[in-house]
Amino acid sequence: MSRVCFLAVLPAACAMTISSTSRSPFASKALTVVSNHRIVKSNAYTEWFATGEADIGQARDLVQQFSVFSNLFLLAQLNKVINAPTLDEMREGKEILANEIGVVFKPKAKRSKDIAGQFDPSIVSTSGTVEGGVYSNRAAHFEWLCDVGASFGMSFEDLGKRRHGTEATLHFCDKLYEIYGSEDLSVSLGASFAIEHWANAGFWDDLVDGFGKLNARDGPGVTLPDGTVSHTSPLGFWRFHQVLEAQHAAHTMDELEEAYAAGRITDEAKFEAAANAMLDACAVFWEGLDAARKGKEYALEEPAADFGI
Repeated sequence: MSRVCFLAVLPAACAMTISSTSRSPFASKALTVVSNHRIVKSNAYTEWFATGEADIGQARDLVQQFSVFSNLFLLAQLNKVINAPTLDEMREGKEILANEIGVVFKPKAKRSKDIAGQFDPSIVSTSGTVEGGVYSNRAAHFEWLCDVGASFGMSFEDLGKRRHGTEATLHFCDKLYEIYGSEDLSVSLGASFAIEHWANAGFWDDLVDGFGKLNARDGPGVTLPDGTVSHTSPLGFWRFHQVLEAQHAAHTMDELEEAYAAGRITDEAKFEAAANAMLDACAVFWEGLDAARKGKEYALEEPAADFGI
């Protein structure tokens, strides 16, 4: 998944820096709401995964479900582009979508020829623009996940299709399409703000730590105590997003203030409800994985929510 930023459409040079002491009451409340959500405060699954205790089968489950999320996110992002209220916001959405499918961000200081051929997630830029960037199939985020899957003996046919998703994973993906991609700005911006905080809550750090510890086991090719064979898995996909979200964390509140000041959030209650609903769906995704690694069935309870969609 790429940078999920739809709160601001102002040029970077015009962005304002807002301290915690000068936040509007609305922004302060929004931050409190999302910061106190259970999946932002604590993620039992990724905290466990970070210990390196996962066996190969559990790691495969994570990669498969994450690949479904990664692929179906394209539909949610396209829906957001289609429902964009302005041309500028449509272009912002295309930046995210194009990077997801394989257009490398072009740093302002480099020319296109300077980034040609650099499609390893460990070295591609996490900032810049797709305008004038270079496209490559190998720069698609899903293909990076396919590389991860291959290290576990998984093929293209095992990854990314809706049929591979659990009920919990598909619930999350469908809510992304419905809420994050909503035509109602109060709804979609609430979802975007929530997703930003979820992405900045540390789960990328946990996944990088966990896969790093899996890679540190004896091998590759050594039979482990659980009967599986050790491997070395590429970390580029996880590290790319770890860096991407870390560098964007400082701007999230500024972007919310800009959106609110511009009058783009017309229904504060709906914004808050959408943010909570989006984080509820995020929690379902991780809780489904946590139940699966414990060998338990996950009972999905469909919450009632009406966003006028």
